[in-house]
Amino acid sequence: MALRLARENPLWGYRRIAGELAAVGSRVGASTVWLILKKAGIDPVPRRAGVSSCVLKLRGLACDFFHCDTVLFKRLYCLVVMEIGTRRVHVLGVTEHPTGPWVAQQARNLMIELGDRAEGFRLLILDRDTKFTTMFDEVFTAEGIGIIKTPPRAPRANAFAERWIGGLRRELLDRILIVNAGHLRRVLAIYEAHFNEHRPHRSLGQAAPLRALPDPAEGEIKVIRRDRLGGLIHEYGQVA
Repeated sequence: MALRLARENPLWGYRRIAGELAAVGSRVGASTVWLILKKAGIDPVPRRAGVSSCVLKLRGLACDFFHCDTVLFKRLYCLVVMEIGTRRVHVLGVTEHPTGPWVAQQARNLMIELGDRAEGFRLLILDRDTKFTTMFDEVFTAEGIGIIKTPPRAPRANAFAERWIGGLRRELLDRILIVNAGHLRRVLAIYEAHFNEHRPHRSLGQAAPLRALPDPAEGEIKVIRRDRLGGLIHEYGQVA
């Protein structure tokens, strides 16, 4: 099963594969997966550019923008926020014109979505993009959430959000043509659900932000693959 996952997902390393196996009830150690891949001549750690995390795991949020160019040569901007403690991601909105009032409104929408949970956050990490106006900051400071702005041209200082955006590009946006804003919103909604409800995370013991690991399965495990977005995203689960 480990070899199948590696061949079908060449960007996955041995720890990600161990997490996917744990998600279907097969508790296999990461070192065992490493040995299986090595003996089969598969690189256990695919070489790719990454973002190292040197930020403390605070009870906070990480926020960032990324852009996507459509096949009609329009540039779209998307705002995303990650809950650092749980790795849960909120894709807040997509627009061609990320004005200050629009960005502030997305922040208000997030506060409404978080509800009482907003009281548990203390810090928001973001860069010095001019789209993050004083109006945007005030939405968070009013809830007692402090603002930490990263140094200029230092993406590693916001490693959590940057890592998520990098994964989104490798796993999805680099593999699909986006037609318009509506198409991008639909694609991101599917990826957000995949990331929050299925994708294993090492920091969470291979659980997903909104899904605990199942109990270890007994006997033989029959696994099926569910393709999402035309097969760009693979999810594995036991046969019902």
